[in-house]
Amino acid sequence: VLAEVIKAFAAPENAQRMEEARDNACNDMGKMLQFLLPVATQIQQDVIKAYGFSSDGEGVLKFARLIKSYESQDPEIASMSGKLKAMFLPPMALPPHGAGAGGVAAS
Repeated sequence: VLAEVIKAFAAPENAQRMEEARDNACNDMGKMLQFLLPVATQIQQDVIKAYGFSSDGEGVLKFARLIKSYESQDPEIASMSGKLKAMFLPPMALPPHGAGAGGVAAS
């Protein structure tokens, strides 16, 4: 099921929908939640409903929890899960090197 979800994100129409949502979000986390997450959720819902998950946000959450529970047992699932997350979560910026508590570098 996870492989099918990943394949669905790669479908041209879904890739275009995700790209438009990313453009609208402009790397702003709040806008990511507003524009990108609903599109990503819809793409997942379209796939997982065929496997007995409800076709709503709760179904996607149950699917995500199930995947999470298998990540530590199966490296292939862990890898696919990482690929899926990378499709709709922005890369996290690391804090500048050397910044201590309070953001002040120690000298």
